[in-house]
Parts: sequence; C-alpha cells; structure tokens
Amino acid sequence: MIRRRSVLQGMGGLGMAGLLAGTPAARADAAAGAIDRRALVGRHDIERTASDPDLPVQVGNGRFAFGADITGLQTFLPFATMSDWGWHEDALPPGQTPADYVGTAWDTHGRQVYYWTDDKQHPQLNQWLRENPHRINLARIGMRLLRGDGREATEADLTDRHQRLDLWSGTLHSTFALDGVPVSVTTACHPELDVVGVRVDSPLVAAGRLTVSIDFPYATAGSKFSAPFVGVWDRPDAHQTQLRRRGAQRADITHRLDATTYHASLVWQGPGELTTDAAHPHRYVLDGRRTRRLEVSFGFSPDEPRPAPPAPEVSAASAAWWPRFWRSGGAIDLSQSADPRWVELERRIVRSQYAMAVNEAGAWPPQESGLVNNGWYGKFHMEMYWWHAAHYALWNRWPLLDRSAAVYEHFLASSRDRAQDQGYRGARWPKMTTPAGLDSPGLQNALLLWQQPHPIFLAELDYRAHPDKSTLEKWREVVFASADFLASYAFYDSATHRYVLGPPLVIANERPDPRTTINPTFELAYCRFALRTAQRWRRRLGLAPDSTYAAVLAGLAPLPVQDGVYVFHEGIQDMWTKWNTNHPDPVAAYGMLPGDGVDVPTMRATAQKVYATWDVDNLYSWDFPLLAMNAARLGDPGGAVDFLLHERFGFTDTGLPASGFAGVPSPYFPGAGGLLYAAAMMAAGWDRGPETAAPGFPSDGRWTVRSEGLSRAI
Repeated sequence: MIRRRSVLQGMGGLGMAGLLAGTPAARADAAAGAIDRRALVGRHDIERTASDPDLPVQVGNGRFAFGADITGLQTFLPFATMSDWGWHEDALPPGQTPADYVGTAWDTHGRQVYYWTDDKQHPQLNQWLRENPHRINLARIGMRLLRGDGREATEADLTDRHQRLDLWSGTLHSTFALDGVPVSVTTACHPELDVVGVRVDSPLVAAGRLTVSIDFPYATAGSKFSAPFVGVWDRPDAHQTQLRRRGAQRADITHRLDATTYHASLVWQGPGELTTDAAHPHRYVLDGRRTRRLEVSFGFSPDEPRPAPPAPEVSAASAAWWPRFWRSGGAIDLSQSADPRWVELERRIVRSQYAMAVNEAGAWPPQESGLVNNGWYGKFHMEMYWWHAAHYALWNRWPLLDRSAAVYEHFLASSRDRAQDQGYRGARWPKMTTPAGLDSPGLQNALLLWQQPHPIFLAELDYRAHPDKSTLEKWREVVFASADFLASYAFYDSATHRYVLGPPLVIANERPDPRTTINPTFELAYCRFALRTAQRWRRRLGLAPDSTYAAVLAGLAPLPVQDGVYVFHEGIQDMWTKWNTNHPDPVAAYGMLPGDGVDVPTMRATAQKVYATWDVDNLYSWDFPLLAMNAARLGDPGGAVDFLLHERFGFTDTGLPASGFAGVPSPYFPGAGGLLYAAAMMAAGWDRGPETAAPGFPSDGRWTVRSEGLSRAI
C-alpha cells in the first residue's frame, strides 16, 4: 500500500503527527520582499566526487544536451550528446513500406475499425515501425589520460576529484589530479547553438599525457529501454566520417549513418594538432602539447557546418543566459521553514527547473528520458506531453513551452486523417511518435485516449496567461479539432440513453482489457473538461455553442462508482486486489484535473482506498505529484507535501529524476515536470481552491512559503 506517512526515512524530518503539532499558518511571505534568486539557486548546486555509472551531469539548452562523467567530459563513460533533430532509420524489411501496414480490426460499437495494435501479416514491419526512427548519440567527447608509466588511466587512478555544476551560470567545473598533477576542466553549452565549449588546464597537456578526442558511434534502435548509453562502437564499417581541415584552428567532420548525415565543427584556440586515431577510425584526437591549456568548442548541425564560436564565447553566453532564465518566471523559496525537509523539497524544485530547461525545451515534445538516453527508442509520447510541458505555464516560462507547443498544428493534418480513417470527426492525436507524426504500433499506442484533451488544457493555460484574440486564433483549429474528435468518439448508447466512452479503449493506467473497458473515470472527467472548455472558446470567439458538444456534455455517462469509491472503469471486477498497481487513475480526475463530474466526498473515500491498498513499488514517478495534487484539492496539504517527498519518488545526485518503476530506465522526466506543476499549484493555488496563501502547504507553522511569479492552476 502507499505508506504516505513514512516519507521521512532517510530525510531526518518529522512525520505527519509532528507536522500537525504546530500552530500558525504556512504563508507566502510577500511582505519580506523579492526572493534572492541567486541565493535560492546557488544553495542547490550539484556537487559530487565520483561518476554515477548510469546518469551524467549535463549542460544544455533544451534542444541539445551534453552528458558528462566526473572529468567534465565523457572520458570514462560514453554518455550521450543528443539533440532534438538527430534521428536515424534502419533499412526497411525487404520489399515493404509503412503503407503496407494494415493493423488489426476491432469491433467498435458494431463497426470494424482497423487500429495499429498489431499486423500478423507483417511482423517485421511491425517491429520496424516501433523502432524507427530512433534518436542518435551525436558523439562522445572525452579525454585520454596517461599515467606516468604510459598506461591509460581509469577513474580509480584519479585523486582529489571534485565536480560542481554551477546552476546559476549553467557551467560545469571539474577538478582532479593524476599522479599528483592537477587537472581543471570547464564545460558549458551555448544557449542558442548546439555547441559545447571545453577548457582544460593542466601540465599534463603540455607533457602530452592529456589529449581531447571526439568519437562517433553507429546508431541502433536497441531495446525500448536503451539506457544508460546510446549507440554502438563496434560497427566501424557501418558508417563513415570525413575530416575537412579549415585552417590551423578549425576542422569539420561529416558523419554519415545510412540516410542520416550531420556535421561537427571543431574550433580551438592556440596551438593544437588534430589527428585521426589509427585504432579507432571514427575518433579524432586534439593534442595541445605545446601549451598547458586546451580550449576547444564542438558544434553540431544537421546542415552544412558553420564555425563554432570559441570556447570562451560559449562559456560567456551560458553565463549570461542562465541568470536571465533564473530571474524569469516563478520562484519558490522555502528556506524560512521550520520543517527540516524544506531543503530537500526546495532542492528538488530548483534542480528540476534546470533539468527541464536543459532537456525539455526543444522544437518537439521530449521523450521520457529527455536528452540523456533513449527510452522507447527515443520517441516522444503525446499522452505524457502534459507532464513534460504544462509546468512551464504555471512558472510563466512561456518562451520555452512555445517552442514545442506548435507540435499540434504540425500534426493537425495527419491527425485529421487518422480520425477520418477510423470513422471519427476532428483530429485524433498520435501516442508514441516522432517529428514525422507516424504512429508506432502497439495496443496502448493505438487505443489510448487521454492524450486527446491535452491541447485544450494547454490552450486554456495559454489564454489565462495571454487573454487576447491572438491566443484564441493561435489555438482555434487545434481546440475545435480535438473537441470534435472527443464528441464523435463518445458513442450514444440507445439502450441506456447516454453517451459512453469505449470499448475498445486503453485507460491511462494501461492494464485493464481494452475490449471490456467502458466509461473510465479519468477519461470521462477529462472529456467533460475538454468539451466544456471548447464551448467557452466558442463564446470567446463570438460563436454559438456547438450542439454536439452540448448533447455529449448533457448525456455523458457519470463517473463510475463501486462501493462508494471511484474505480478505473464501469463494471471492473477486483479493482482493489487485482488492478491496484501502476497509475491510480481515479484520483487524477480531481488532482491534475479540476473535477468535472466529481463528487468530492466520493473522491475523498477513493483517495483513502488508494492509500490503503495501492502498491507503492509499482508507481511511476509522476504518480507522486499526481497524488500530491489530489491531496491538495481534498484539503490535505500535509499529505501533498508527503507525496512530493516520498522515499519512492527519487532524485539522484545528478539532479535528474529517477523513474520509480521497475523496468523503466532513469531518468524519467515526467516526474520532474509533475513536481514543478504540483509545487506551483500548492504555492499559488488553483481555481475554486482556498483563498489563502500557499494553500497546498500545511498550516501548522512549520512551512513558510515565499513565492513569486507563479500562476494559479486550473
């Protein structure tokens, strides 16, 4: 079961009873003046003395990220250099194309509808469509370190290791010694360009015992959980690199992997010689033997390369951009709290903002593992886009959200085609996909529903922040296409005189049988919210209410209740003994969502049932913010804080969120995005919530919540 009260194990704080023993209210202390944001951020810099073998420390710009080991580069561990544009496809099965894929016919209220759940006539094509395209690791950038006896050093040979990621400037500082000789490495990413700048200072450079190299792997789809590393290094004949020298201090390298081609540009300062490595045909080594400092920048592009800016310029650009980021939008300062857990919660909030800005602010929705490694072949999941992106709205960092929100407009035509092919109106958004918008076969991928209302939710957040005609026009087609689909998806059951959802339908939990799933709690509430909001958009645009939306809203089945609590879906058996793992969907209707169709006492009983029976070891990390939002809306702020600090809701010393679920690799960024949304909601409040300061935090005097620049949740 979910042992919500035991969150303090290993945190040195007080339990729930201790929290309730205080007296005065938690407060948003606006009277104390503006938050010292530099102090807030600086007290959570990431420091470590050894590599994490599974997770890097990163620098990046949201579209491009570089993962480093303890040396500040990828010297001992082949962590990834990833982008939102780097993709590769394997060769198609001989004689087959995606157009050959048919799928499987499912009975859909008396109609035979083909969904891409499987195609037994094309098993190889089925797997190819799941695996392709997949993201690529652009390159490994590392050092070759030689000991005094000429042997290549390992991490164990290094002494005095210390690494600090300065969050305020986005700069990684790494120091260590080899044979007593000091080495200092500074690593930064340009905020606007896909460029890593590196400065290495050490007598070992002049002695020829330290060189910097760039190495290019071949791409592979791998497994759906391809972590912690991306790419393969033992297929040198499967790809090609071409070096072009551009003078004494620049070289360009073109990398070709089948139909994928991209470029790397190297620029260095001072003396340096770039050579090929005879033992590794795709590795290039920069030797600065005549100086003790190597300064080099590595730029990447899918187009013809331009010279990368020099490394000092990269560092300067990073040091200018990140303070602007931290001073923008919202902030939460918990440092005046008496509850000793404030440090851990504030640390999670600050580091999650950095991790999301590095990994999750590109031109396309991010994958679950961001730009760290490949989960599900590096594809992004549209049902998880809310968890990756919605927090930017509450933290008022719209420029970062706007980069990827255009995905709906980009996918609009293909999503209309998908809906039409299945006999529906409007647009049916894909689930597991890539920038091409092509479906990936699979039961969940084809039959999942809860991604469909997301654009309406995001559009409403946008309008609340920017209530003008340009916002209405920006989202108009997407909002109405989404609502049109939902209204046509709801089937009128003449026997019961109501509109129903499913079957076939896969709920957010993904475990119940889609052939028997009908009227799921979460999806019903989300459909109600979406259609209600779409009607509001029609009024804002001066349009009459849509009669179909109105009919569905009036006749949609009620949220299913068994024995006084909400359940996954109507008619489910053994809900609390057989199906009580994975996401606790029913609480989402009054947590993530504002509760359309929800009876609050029934929801309170449902939450207590979840706490008593759910298997906490089988929750994904984003389930904890989900439970926190539900607890806050139910008037249990102590429980909300407990969930955000639950021992199963983990964050590593790299600042990256753990998955929290067996079999799913870390990092798992929906957990970090969910944390940020929940924390903002708890600090700034929500529609029809308590009109008190920081309503999602306990009013026992142990929490002093200072916040600024946040927006209220829906």
